[in-house]
Amino acid sequence: MKLFKQTFTLLFLLLTLMACAGNANKNAKSGDNNSELKQKKGVKNMKVIHLTKAEFLEKVYNFEKNPNDWKYEGDKPAIVDFFATWCGPCNALSPIMEELAGEYDGKIYIYKVDVDQEEDLAAAFGVRSIPTLLFIPQNGKPTITQGALPKSDLKKMIDQHLLK
Repeated sequence: MKLFKQTFTLLFLLLTLMACAGNANKNAKSGDNNSELKQKKGVKNMKVIHLTKAEFLEKVYNFEKNPNDWKYEGDKPAIVDFFATWCGPCNALSPIMEELAGEYDGKIYIYKVDVDQEEDLAAAFGVRSIPTLLFIPQNGKPTITQGALPKSDLKKMIDQHLLK
């Protein structure tokens, strides 16, 4: 019975991973049509910016130099999306973040950090569940939220906390 449960669990995990991989390929192929649609709607072309730890230290916050004092390095407010490629809610949030990057082009930065590739960075911010969003105002301390928020809530956070 135990072997059956283990086999069933393994089979379920493999099918889930294959389904996620298939969706990623399908989304990648349809990406060109999506950017054409955005241009027709008048959405600007700012993209979400993927960051490594080194880029994060340079553009967002150098916690190695200033571990006790928050000092934002950017010239505009920002959102940092801590995500993983295998995460369903992260994948659902991704196109919303792309839309927001276009809508708020020139006003804020939207960054993404892959927690599987940048484990030290995720650990430094105590990221335990994904997606985790770090809202960084130009002045003041950042705010952290967890979960895939709807676009309306994200816009409210941007307008009230980042662009006030």
